[in-house]
Amino acid sequence: MGITSLPQLIISMMLFLILFFGIGFLLNMVLRSTWMMAVIYPVIVIWIVNSATFTEYFTAPIQSFSAIPAEFAALRIADIVILLSGFIGAIIAGVAIRMLRVRGYQMF
Repeated sequence: MGITSLPQLIISMMLFLILFFGIGFLLNMVLRSTWMMAVIYPVIVIWIVNSATFTEYFTAPIQSFSAIPAEFAALRIADIVILLSGFIGAIIAGVAIRMLRVRGYQMF
């Protein structure tokens, strides 16, 4: 299947943006870092896009890692936009944490 309508695309984009903003904000706050989620996000995207299981990266690493470019090439524009909105959410979380720390708020 896939994204079939514009409202579905917009809702998916907002969900990914809010989801990764929230996860990134909490992760950055707890670990006292600023860009943790922005660094981890590409690994999450590879995990979402690639069809290999976690154990296949250790049992058959050549096949698993060589399949990643083909999986990315098969993405549709809607999928790319949704994944980019999640990355934007992770970046906004880092910016929000940095702004709060500059203004004197201490988290944990």
